[in-house]
Amino acid sequence: MSVDNTKKNPVQFIDISAAQAGQRIDNFLLTLQKGVPKSRIYKAIRKGEVRVNKGRIKQTYKIQAGDSIRIPPLHTSEKSVSNFVGDRLKQQLTECILFEDDDLLVLNKPPGLAVHAGTNIEQGIIEALRIIRSDQPYLELVHRLDRDTSGCLLLAKNRNALLNLQQQMIQHDIDKRYLTLLKGRFNSEEKLVEQPLLKNVVTSGERMVQVNDEGKYAKTIFIPIERFSQAQLTEVILFTGRTHQIRVHSLFLEHPVAGDDKYGYRSFNKEMKKMGLKRLFLHSWKLGIKHPTTGEKLPLEAPLPTQLQNVVDKLRAQL
Repeated sequence: MSVDNTKKNPVQFIDISAAQAGQRIDNFLLTLQKGVPKSRIYKAIRKGEVRVNKGRIKQTYKIQAGDSIRIPPLHTSEKSVSNFVGDRLKQQLTECILFEDDDLLVLNKPPGLAVHAGTNIEQGIIEALRIIRSDQPYLELVHRLDRDTSGCLLLAKNRNALLNLQQQMIQHDIDKRYLTLLKGRFNSEEKLVEQPLLKNVVTSGERMVQVNDEGKYAKTIFIPIERFSQAQLTEVILFTGRTHQIRVHSLFLEHPVAGDDKYGYRSFNKEMKKMGLKRLFLHSWKLGIKHPTTGEKLPLEAPLPTQLQNVVDKLRAQL
């Protein structure tokens, strides 16, 4: 990659590698230029500011190995994207690696960290890792976890691995299991919920996800592991990956997740706070995947964080 260092016009010229080929130009730029609005990128393509091999292209153009892409300055303000990762976060992300090879990076994601930048979030896990691993030419999220959710987070280190794992998700070949603490106790061994979920329903000024016939199909199975007087530790199997799926489906059952300030019950949350719960009790426990290169089954597991385990131990001691 060569860069024009003229301060007022930092135009970049990027040569596309085989690993990057096949992506739409708009998606490539959105990944490359974190924090830049989609509208700015589409405008740059439409006006011919972005060029491939010196020619204009449409936003649907799929980049090819060997393409030379001209990228103009796209940031709309003087504020630049942070290129710094603090020592604490660097150590935290390094210590939470569960598995790594040439194709995959799997983290035991800490709670409280967003997986990517967004509104009022300048830097997420993926942005921080790209800085920490600046020698790594490709690093992409395979899926996402909510900011307050901990556990297995899967990243791809090349495009072939990303496409393979995304296809496994589409075909429901990835076994996704969570651990959560739900209010009350089921009167059966397990519960299946197949209820469509609709995003961005505004309730009292807050954007929510709701069970709604106009939403997208979602399927969840809840399996009790251990029952306590006020709650039950529950294994959750996800068959789809909708936003807030576990939280909204458990609310539909009237057994909301402990510590859920958005969908939970305030009185139950206060009881669990007395048990030492200071966060959402939702943990991405296990991922069963096929390795994208070898095809071998790869079971991944993130142990329950100490704070959540301590809550379970206190509830157990009350029996």
